[in-house]
Amino acid sequence: MRLALLLCTVLLATAAGAAQWVGAPAPTVRLPDQQGREFDLASLRGQWVALYFYPKNNTPGCTEEARQFRDHHAALKAKNVVVVGVSIDDVESHREFARQLGLPFTLLADTDGAAAKAFGVLRGFGPVKYAGRETFLIDPEGTIVYHYPDVESRTHAGQVLRDVAKLQR
Repeated sequence: MRLALLLCTVLLATAAGAAQWVGAPAPTVRLPDQQGREFDLASLRGQWVALYFYPKNNTPGCTEEARQFRDHHAALKAKNVVVVGVSIDDVESHREFARQLGLPFTLLADTDGAAAKAFGVLRGFGPVKYAGRETFLIDPEGTIVYHYPDVESRTHAGQVLRDVAKLQR
């Protein structure tokens, strides 16, 4: 009984966390990309944005998620969706990760965790910090229309594509 109560509490908290973002304006994000150039999320107004946070380059789940966004990139781009990945890895790590996987989208270096904190996805224990695996779908006006707090690396990019298609009907 206690386990069931705990599970219900966790599920309700997760749902409430997702709901807090839907309808809210996306927080400001200004970070260096994998080429070291300054990136400003506001520059993407007029386009849909799949802003996905992930824990670390070159780990199994993060690599699979990046591959899925790469493999769905053309279909997402056809729907006017820009994919942007964010982790606390540095510019050089992102540059190498993008090169190794042939990623056609932007990766942002949130080395101090400010963007992850602004979106409520900064996690860690003690001095070890990382971005939780969560995605925010942002509409062309800069409003968050979907928050995915529980992402499955192998299927998530396809889910984002399906949700954008529904919203654009």
